[in-house]
Amino acid sequence: MINAAVIGLGRWGQNLVTSVQGKSRLIRFVAGAVRTPAKVQEYADRQGLRLYDDYRKMLADPAIDAIVLATPHSVHAELVIAAARAGKHVFTEKPFTMTTESAKAAVRACARKGVTLAVGYNWRFQPALQEIRRMLDDGRLGKLLHIEGNFCGPSVYWYPQDHWRQKKDEGPGGGMTGRGVHVVDAMLYLAGHVDTVYAQSFRRALDYGIDDTTSMLFRFKGGASGYLGTFIATAETWRMQVFGSKGWVEVGDVEHLATWQMRVSLLNPGNLRERKPPQIMTFPDTSTERAELEHFAEAVARKQPLAVAGGDEIHGVTALEAILESARSGKPVKVGKRAAPAKKPAARKKAAGGKKARR
Repeated sequence: MINAAVIGLGRWGQNLVTSVQGKSRLIRFVAGAVRTPAKVQEYADRQGLRLYDDYRKMLADPAIDAIVLATPHSVHAELVIAAARAGKHVFTEKPFTMTTESAKAAVRACARKGVTLAVGYNWRFQPALQEIRRMLDDGRLGKLLHIEGNFCGPSVYWYPQDHWRQKKDEGPGGGMTGRGVHVVDAMLYLAGHVDTVYAQSFRRALDYGIDDTTSMLFRFKGGASGYLGTFIATAETWRMQVFGSKGWVEVGDVEHLATWQMRVSLLNPGNLRERKPPQIMTFPDTSTERAELEHFAEAVARKQPLAVAGGDEIHGVTALEAILESARSGKPVKVGKRAAPAKKPAARKKAAGGKKARR
């Protein structure tokens, strides 16, 4: 049984605690750190959590094995590094960090201390997504051609202008940081690393806050293509459709935290003109939050690293950087290639005889 503590007990932090508390034989929460303990004292009492008003005091507690981060995105890297230095295993919510450099630094810090680091992409624990991976591996879908998806909702309206989620340094690319990174990670799981991206992102619904209309095209290193849109000033919806040379599969609905159903349509080799309704596949109910936390706890027990140098966790951050660079420049961007520095003004040419040229 892993004794974990959470930094951040807002809506999502509480959701993570509730997913395992009293239900798991692998992990339990024993503490939490928040700026104002009085705001969550009632919840903490119900869950048996002792509260700290400073996460550094919590890191010094020898009874705590692991730290779970449910904090603003921009502080993930420094908190991961602080926890690693304290000898604590770390599970951080997505997005992992905001820059490739900080993601690599966090991974190095955990490797040096021999602690396990995990990033909370709970979609990977959806039985439907795992089945799509198997269908690609065993050839039922044929060669992967294209993945398209969206993850949308009214989240730009949920927070006041001064909320951290409305600040562009916390939500660059609008819905990408809160929503789109889920779809990108699912694409990495199915298609491998991204080669190039071409993105656009802007604000249309409000006169303040982060972008609400963001879309992009991908080319994966394995050859497949992809499309993603994330629009956060509209009604709730999400969808992902995977096209192979032998058919397609589709997942999507309004709620993404429930166990997904999947629509499957495969070609009939004996009648390529046949048009039949897709098959509906259902799966046993699964709490993906509990599954990801228990997977983390199992890795801790085995002393197994999860987020490692060269892995999808870092590549996902690098892909996000490329998306943001493409949206700024209006040009396709090679993922992992640093943007060229701005050119210095050309030196004024000299005329014959060594004198400066006249204007």
